[in-house]
Amino acid sequence: MSIKVGDLAPSFTLPGTGGREYSLADFAGKPLVIAFYPGDDTPVCTKQLNSYNNEFEEFENLDAAVVGISAQDVDSHEAFASKHGFRFPLLSDVDKTVAAAYGTLGPLGFPRRSVFVVGADGRLTYVHRALAGVTYRSVQEITAAIGKP
Repeated sequence: MSIKVGDLAPSFTLPGTGGREYSLADFAGKPLVIAFYPGDDTPVCTKQLNSYNNEFEEFENLDAAVVGISAQDVDSHEAFASKHGFRFPLLSDVDKTVAAAYGTLGPLGFPRRSVFVVGADGRLTYVHRALAGVTYRSVQEITAAIGKP
């Protein structure tokens, strides 16, 4: 059964950029945007994460944190994040355990571009799983979802 709005967000601990591990619990008490993306340095993923980075203040204004998660290793993430100056961490889900827990794996086992918002109480307030990864959710759509009571 796939997780949905109102469900508790599946917990995770993953290695990420900045030489540390990140857990869902690290963000307790504030909204968290989790952006699953297919791959570092791919055209749509680069555009998506740069849009979130360019408008990062919109998330900060709502006291929300952002993380990106994909199946590449931390070295790949560090190079990608450094190249673009991302102000949020990229987490490495090499074995796709977290992607599976969030129901983002497609039929061939590749993670789909998906966005989840976890509320301050740890429950999902927004869920979007893309069927095709050629578009992504805008900052305006995500921040509107964060702003909903």
